Amino acid sequence: MKPSVIDYPHGISAVDSGYVRPQLDAIHLIVERGRAAVVDTGTNDSVPFVLAALAEKGISPEAIDFVILTHVHLDHAGGAGLLMANAPNAKLVVHPRGARHMIDPSKLMAATRDVYGVDAATKMYGDIVPVIAGRVIEATDGSTVSLAGRIFTFYDTPGHARHHNCIHDGATGHLFTGDMFGLSYRELDRDGKQFVFPATTPTQFDPDAFHASIERMTALKPEALYLTHFGKVVDVPRLATDLLRLVDAHAEVGRRCAEIGDVQARGAALKAGVHAIAVAEAQRQNWGLAIDRIDDVLDMDIRLNADGLESWIAAGGAKAPAAREAA
Repeated sequence: MKPSVIDYPHGISAVDSGYVRPQLDAIHLIVERGRAAVVDTGTNDSVPFVLAALAEKGISPEAIDFVILTHVHLDHAGGAGLLMANAPNAKLVVHPRGARHMIDPSKLMAATRDVYGVDAATKMYGDIVPVIAGRVIEATDGSTVSLAGRIFTFYDTPGHARHHNCIHDGATGHLFTGDMFGLSYRELDRDGKQFVFPATTPTQFDPDAFHASIERMTALKPEALYLTHFGKVVDVPRLATDLLRLVDAHAEVGRRCAEIGDVQARGAALKAGVHAIAVAEAQRQNWGLAIDRIDDVLDMDIRLNADGLESWIAAGGAKAPAAREAA
């Protein structure tokens, strides 16, 4: 099957991973002087799309120098081991907290089954291929790699997950943000204007860290960001302001629902609260997505965001700020 590819300037492309539905999950390619880096990998089923997209650009698997993961959630990293098996010269570059899960994916897969259920997790992700430890580079905060002289700098950016890096491209000043800048589906666009929505996916949502990471990214003054969900966005200061407001709205839903003792009732209230945030934002921003299509496009994200808030509550994060300070 021919891959769906969006080519941007500066040798950057977004390959549709084929995960769940079109234009939900992007794999970003960077080609520099005949060498390639792949940022996030999608799932095992995405690997043929990556290789085909590179082949169309005249890039062989042997010319892949780096497979870079923003974090190790499996819609971003599930295909990393299989891609590495097809790219004999590549190094896997990943946050230190995520490296061990790529070398031994068993705990990562077990956690994924807990979120999605065994059957669904197996259907979506299959068997995760481990990566040989000697091929893994742990990307600590401020570390760099060079792709044919093009420097990528890694920034530790927790908030969505504690194993999350954002990657600064020295050639453009742009950032590859994984899930730390939320999602921006093209169905939401209105007359070329783009919009964002947070990703509070289980299990490490932290609104305070989220704020700090977004502020750190925007301080770099990038003109564009590349989101896994989905592709290139611009007008970064406006989107950052919206994103932080929506993160705070999610946290408020979590704090309010934390008072509900029954777990099942709390889960329903969390989902309803996140759904209400999406509807209100669609109306506020005049999304290109009609209100009656919100569930078609955002249902999975709404459910995962609610589950992320439940994890945050269970970990004690939804205490009122004053209580957290006193603890």
